[in-house]
Amino acid sequence: MIKILTIIGARPQIIKAAALNRAIKNGFSDKIEEKILHTGQHYDENMSEVFFREIGIPTPHFNLNIGSGRHGEQTARMIMGIEQVLTDEKFDAVVVFGDTNSTLAGAVTASKIHIPIVHIEAGLRSFNMAMPEEINRVLTDHLADYLFCPTYAAVRNLKQEGITKGVVHTGDVMYDAALTFGKIAEQTSTILASLQLEAKQFYLCTVHRAENTDNRERLTQIVQALVEVARSDCPVILPLHPRTKKYLATWQLYSTIESNKAFKLIEPVDYLDMIMLEKQAKTILTDSGGVQKEAYFHRTPCITLRDETEWVETLESGWNQLAGYRKEHILFCLANKTKKTEIEEYGDGHAANKIIQALLK
Repeated sequence: MIKILTIIGARPQIIKAAALNRAIKNGFSDKIEEKILHTGQHYDENMSEVFFREIGIPTPHFNLNIGSGRHGEQTARMIMGIEQVLTDEKFDAVVVFGDTNSTLAGAVTASKIHIPIVHIEAGLRSFNMAMPEEINRVLTDHLADYLFCPTYAAVRNLKQEGITKGVVHTGDVMYDAALTFGKIAEQTSTILASLQLEAKQFYLCTVHRAENTDNRERLTQIVQALVEVARSDCPVILPLHPRTKKYLATWQLYSTIESNKAFKLIEPVDYLDMIMLEKQAKTILTDSGGVQKEAYFHRTPCITLRDETEWVETLESGWNQLAGYRKEHILFCLANKTKKTEIEEYGDGHAANKIIQALLK
């Protein structure tokens, strides 16, 4: 019996952990004992705790309740809390996902006390070291013992950095989750009716990265583009991340938004409602890495509000376009029709099973 500690702290990690947990329960519960630690990096009810009830993941055995803070302070407090758990109880491996401060804290702590590190969603690179996420993912990959890659580009990135041992291409656990929960959302979500939206007759937007929200020019131009494109017959829906809400006020952008009633700000939505919005949107505009992929999983065109993406295959397939933040670039991408092809390297919806089988070997 292998005993693992799965560390989560942000919305996408809860979804990825759910895919792994379902695979363990559905065929490997006699071989793997999993305990979950939630750092509390995301503390908004709609963006964290509600997910556990929605997607059937067990309530975390450990919750550090860290909350927000400066990067150094937040990461240090996570390391202290994770270290206490790892010294109080013996684990054979620590599992971390993606690129958040929770990911880095888990990897650093486990490496210091010589517990094997499993990095799921390893090898991704935006090649922009100004992004905290890029620092987190690079450092975690160089500490990890087992590196499970969602794409072949991720495998190549690791090889270029001299990392070949323990590297396996498994496909993407987010694709596992999209297939499972997409069906559930179709049956249970009422978000379109509650917002009075017609399928494929609205734009969905998410903005949360500090590079956009904390920069007045970037956020202003994004908002101006969304105001221009919003129409009564094709509104823009923007679920508000707490950071975005704060900086819309800081940069005095609410009056710009209110100038067009078809630009609708809503509170953060739960996971199943978000899936339904993604599935039924005409186009998604986002700076989220996870939403870029989910757009493809649901075959919805995507425009990325960043200058680079770690999901290069979504660009190569034509389902995603890089717009950056400038208004004219965003509007150009919305008008541009791209030829679209399928992406095979995300796998067949059984990435979590492949990860577990590789661990057991």
